Amino acid sequence: MSGDGVSIRHIADADWDAIAAMESRTYAELGLSEGRAALQSRAYASPDTSFVLDVGAQPAGYLLALPYPPFRYPSLDCVEEPAVPSRAGEPTMPSRTARNLHLHDIVVAQHLRGAGLGQRLLNHLTLTAGSSGFERISLIAVGRSEPFWSARGFSAHPGFSPGGYGANAVYMSKAMTESTK
Repeated sequence: MSGDGVSIRHIADADWDAIAAMESRTYAELGLSEGRAALQSRAYASPDTSFVLDVGAQPAGYLLALPYPPFRYPSLDCVEEPAVPSRAGEPTMPSRTARNLHLHDIVVAQHLRGAGLGQRLLNHLTLTAGSSGFERISLIAVGRSEPFWSARGFSAHPGFSPGGYGANAVYMSKAMTESTK
């Protein structure tokens, strides 16, 4: 991701003001803004699958994804629990061993939307998920965004209604293909 001034990297502590501002501008009107502490907890729960998109030297988008069992997802009004140390001292938690990676949030700054930057973030996540052994990626489409996600290979799960994400929220997922693993 170079040559055009666009790069994708892991989230740094200095990025949180920009991330919180982008999240608020995107989701507050929908009543879905969750605040900085919740956002940070999701990135800290899975730093290897949470990214910032820079245009030039400025954050212009972000993506938060974390392992969750299928048909489970983060509650917008709660922070993620920290990982519980295992006997070997490695952080583990039942949800962290899931083979499903839940794409919790993807945002591109409003003035840059429509330039393919969200697709670049999604492609980066897909490659990361595949190389990390995830079998599926799930998400909750909000704000009537189901057609957007369907066009990117995600399928809705009729009969499953995700609570807490608005009246038109749709749980969707897609299987990782051999070419993305």
